[in-house]
Amino acid sequence: MHCHQDLVSFLSCGLILVGVCHLVYHRKSQSSYGRYMACPPARTVPARLAWFLQEMPAFIIPLLLMLTTHKSTIMGKYLLLATFCVHYFQRTFVYSLLMRGKPFPLSVMVTAGLFCALNGFLQGHYLLHCAQFDDEWFTGYCFKIGLLLFYIGMAINIHSDFILRNLRKPKEVIYKIPTGGLFEYVSGANYLGEIVEWFGYAVATWSFPALSFALFTLCFIGPRAYYHHRFYLEKFKDYPKFRKALVPFIF
Repeated sequence: MHCHQDLVSFLSCGLILVGVCHLVYHRKSQSSYGRYMACPPARTVPARLAWFLQEMPAFIIPLLLMLTTHKSTIMGKYLLLATFCVHYFQRTFVYSLLMRGKPFPLSVMVTAGLFCALNGFLQGHYLLHCAQFDDEWFTGYCFKIGLLLFYIGMAINIHSDFILRNLRKPKEVIYKIPTGGLFEYVSGANYLGEIVEWFGYAVATWSFPALSFALFTLCFIGPRAYYHHRFYLEKFKDYPKFRKALVPFIF
């Protein structure tokens, strides 16, 4: 398969545009799932199944592209794409089976699944068929720093999810104040971790598609961290006043 550069540019610009539109549209309210679901929609899917199905395309599609593409002499491309797949393997086969949450609206699951499919194709196709790296790139600072940021962000994300998952006992429906880890500094520690992940990935690949995905992630889950923070402040009188929404000591 040859590089479809126009399609790559179109999808990358589309990610940024959709992210900005989401940011503008949800200035005053959040997407209606989870704690922000005012009333149960007519069609829902159990949270674990919904998360498994919607995240899987972002793991399967790049994996299939790697398996069906003629092997390049530059193995760093495969290492970068495998890094992308590591995140979605964890989200699909580990996080989804451990999570506790309200049923997902079917429309949210389908939309998220379509996004994961498109983004999985975009990142995989670009790295395997469009990206041009020399051997020195994979010993350079951008590659090393980017991967370091990615795995630091992933560790923060997984640890924060662990804290949130163990806040409540099985079948409890009350909200509690998360503590420990980066939750001591921000209300959206899990979101901060994921944002750091994808900006690290953008640095490691130094590519427009990866940067567009990082910006989309920031626009999509950054506001959710803000609304979580506001929710905690309104619900708990003793919520730590020094704790910020997303960025320690700043925002």
